[in-house]
Amino acid sequence: MRNFRLYFKQSATYQLYLLFTRQVNDFFTTLGDITKKTADVFSYIFKFEIDRKAVLEQSARFGVSSLPITLSIVGMSAIIVSMQVAGEMVKQGAGNYVGQLVTMLIVREDGVIMSGFAIISMIGSSLAAEIATMRVTEQIDAMKALKVDPIKYLFVPRVVSGIIMMPLVVIVASVVGVLGGAVASSIVSGLSYRAFFESVWYGLYMKDIQVCLAKAVVFGATIAIVSCTCGYNAKGGAKGVGIATTKAVVWSFVAIAIWDLLFAAAFFF
Repeated sequence: MRNFRLYFKQSATYQLYLLFTRQVNDFFTTLGDITKKTADVFSYIFKFEIDRKAVLEQSARFGVSSLPITLSIVGMSAIIVSMQVAGEMVKQGAGNYVGQLVTMLIVREDGVIMSGFAIISMIGSSLAAEIATMRVTEQIDAMKALKVDPIKYLFVPRVVSGIIMMPLVVIVASVVGVLGGAVASSIVSGLSYRAFFESVWYGLYMKDIQVCLAKAVVFGATIAIVSCTCGYNAKGGAKGVGIATTKAVVWSFVAIAIWDLLFAAAFFF
């Protein structure tokens, strides 16, 4: 029996079992940490204990630094969709609905999702790497020794900047996407700009814009909290920084996909 146990522990099945249990344990541990950090951050926000100078610094980083890549991704995706949709719809006599379809796609999904992905890739990974480096170099431990709350000093300004700047980035990106869609539709199908924007005017509702902005607020807060939490829990030196950064990106992608599903089910189902 003893030999069987030793053999079983060296088998691929047992190693797979250990990997699975570690992954499950890590998932629930990370989820609990994110939930706790969210409660701590918003307790400071609701009490207005916010460093305005730090918020301005992080807002410039969150919004301005990410704007070029966000506009590029949203604009190109809108152009690609328009190129594939406009020509076929005009052939089928549905040219008057091209602007409405393209704009609804951009406002409801493409603009905010692609903006979220761009910000995760550029800003979320940067936040995680920065805080992870502070963790492994014991700077966070030094803060605690000096009676400085890392949640208030590190998390709150970044989360507030995400809440403020993400909607602004999404608005600019969506406008660029709609304009790019109009140009692409005109080039591909010969659809006039007037027909495109009349379709937008009659097909886009205030509810679509409100839901888009609500998504942007939630996405901005989620990206900041998840990235900061993964960085905060880093350990193991330079390798730990890399693991924390990768973990932050993956968790942020999954989180905004789940939020998007919940918003779609709540408002458009």
